[in-house]
Amino acid sequence: MQLTVALALLLGSSVQAGARMDHAAPAPSVPARSNQGQHPDTAVRTFTFGPAMTGATRVPPDRLYADGYGFEPGSSALFSIAAAPGNYRVTVTLGRKGAPTTTTIKAESRRLMLDAVTVPAGRSVTRSFIVNVRDAALAPPPANAPGGDHVLLKPRDRGAFDWDDKLTLELLGDAPVAITVEGVAVPTVFLLGDSTVTDQPAEPAASWGQMLPVFMTPDIAIANHAESGETLKSFMAELRFAKVLESVKPGDTALIQFGHNDQKVQWPQTYADAATTYRDYLRAWIAEFRRRGVTPILVTSPERRTWTGNRIKPTLADYAAAVRAVAAEQRVAIIDLNAASIAFYQALGPARAPLAFNDGGKDATHHDNYGAWVLARSIAQAMTGLPLGAHVRRDLAPFDPGRPPDPATFRLMPSVLRDATRPDGN
Repeated sequence: MQLTVALALLLGSSVQAGARMDHAAPAPSVPARSNQGQHPDTAVRTFTFGPAMTGATRVPPDRLYADGYGFEPGSSALFSIAAAPGNYRVTVTLGRKGAPTTTTIKAESRRLMLDAVTVPAGRSVTRSFIVNVRDAALAPPPANAPGGDHVLLKPRDRGAFDWDDKLTLELLGDAPVAITVEGVAVPTVFLLGDSTVTDQPAEPAASWGQMLPVFMTPDIAIANHAESGETLKSFMAELRFAKVLESVKPGDTALIQFGHNDQKVQWPQTYADAATTYRDYLRAWIAEFRRRGVTPILVTSPERRTWTGNRIKPTLADYAAAVRAVAAEQRVAIIDLNAASIAFYQALGPARAPLAFNDGGKDATHHDNYGAWVLARSIAQAMTGLPLGAHVRRDLAPFDPGRPPDPATFRLMPSVLRDATRPDGN
């Protein structure tokens, strides 16, 4: 889709929708669309990794993926199940008779679902979480209408667990005794953004979007559509925005965070000025979500790790200010991750802040597991003041990014997916 066509379509709907309060606005009719990508398999499937169980499929440790289930080639930690796009409740049974167990589970491209769940010897517990599965297909547009029948994936997207026809679980530590998977209809939080949000495919890079699920209750899905190098413009041109609009339903939520790449004047095709066009795109996106009964939430971008003495030097101030202004004007909720990230880095100080970043701290923009976890925890804390807070775990203590956990004591089981090339853009 041409950028000019995409913007014209969006701005046209913005004029019709106007500005409304998120929780007071009715959901006007939207032209019929396939909503393909949100019809999960309804069958309940159970797999056991130990003794045979009635009604369960036993999975030998050397079972490679075939006929709809099995381990991915090269790793006994990556277990995949054929799954149509949609949301799935995954319930795992943990624990062994003879020894205590500790299990961490990630889904698709390293989305953190369970973090170091420990079960005493001789005990058994079940835990559940929601995994969103998607593919790149779009409902074909009518004859002579602009658009396409699939998202324009980047080379790094092709073959990624986020875009295939399977639900993939990364089983770290002690494997579950059994896994049950069933399609469910639950509210979905869609994440739209760049590489500071996306599901980073391999260690040591990580982003807050892939850490967020561990802080949510098992009655809501996180659908992370963010991708490295994206801007508000490119997200539309590649039909990623079309994919999200096709997938949402009334009652869903959209978290929108862009700025790192929109500010790049050296990228003239996707540059958006903070004072003008960047704000117009945000307004148009807000209108598109509101007319579908979806609640938009704006998120300011996390800062880069650039210092002036012991203080962070702002590099995104104009864009953070633009987000705040549009949020106030449109009466949209805002999560100020820019301010939270600055408080986080300054709390660590120049010597220790690199411990929160990718590539051993050589990367001043992208985070590692620790940095991504702190930012995601900050997002979850901000959600507690919003209606979305009903889906944040009740057992979480209040969190202040200005008082982060000590990076020396932070522990998260690393993924078996490692040594990715550095992100292409932010």
